[in-house]
Amino acid sequence: MTEAPVAGAIPRYELGEWRQYGIVAGITARGGDSGAGFDLGLWTREPTAEVMTRWRDFRRAARGFTGFAMSHQVHGAELAWHGEVAGWTILDGVDGHLTSARGVLLLVTVADCVPVYLTLPGRAVALLHAGWRGTAAGILGRGVAELCRATDCQPHEIVAHFGVGICGACYEVGSEVMSGCGLPADGAGPWHLDLRRALADQAAEAGVRSVTSSTWCSAHDRPRFYSHRASGGTDGRMVAFIGMPGSGD
Repeated sequence: MTEAPVAGAIPRYELGEWRQYGIVAGITARGGDSGAGFDLGLWTREPTAEVMTRWRDFRRAARGFTGFAMSHQVHGAELAWHGEVAGWTILDGVDGHLTSARGVLLLVTVADCVPVYLTLPGRAVALLHAGWRGTAAGILGRGVAELCRATDCQPHEIVAHFGVGICGACYEVGSEVMSGCGLPADGAGPWHLDLRRALADQAAEAGVRSVTSSTWCSAHDRPRFYSHRASGGTDGRMVAFIGMPGSGD
């Protein structure tokens, strides 16, 4: 299973099969063939007014959602549980969000890091921002544990998807990245890290049995998505999202 493009004013790809769980999950895309596209990065080179206009358009298109939760991310493993949210909740220092409330859309910004979607179908959802540092810090295991604690479920009841991110062939790293993620760094290097595979291994260790991964690479498929690595640090940002809509969807 992977994300498929969705027609509409907002360029985006969604996990259509997760609609069976009553969940909207996906990621925005670049849109267009050139230029900035639908960049939603608050700290990129785009004029702030243009970025905020895109955010307003994104919010208007999010039918069934009246609350939006996100954070200024720090590539860590801190999580936040969200109850009822009206309007915007923007935190600092948090890289994972969870909720059981309907009408709340969880958001993380990405441009190579992997968005991790978790759900206890029909009851709760979570969204994690997993770059190599977050992966090394155990954000996935913490997300699974918190979802289980808050809902009194078992890990095998959770469904996980590892979304659009940089693939192993494109992600060249140093030995400190490999060792940080608990992987061998044999030979002279450089090494290539498949973050989604590393996260899938962590999911299995945590007891999650239902796991899928995106086939899209943010670097290989840069005409569709944004890639910090492939652009030399100049590219924009996508927004990954997940939520259980309330009325109107």
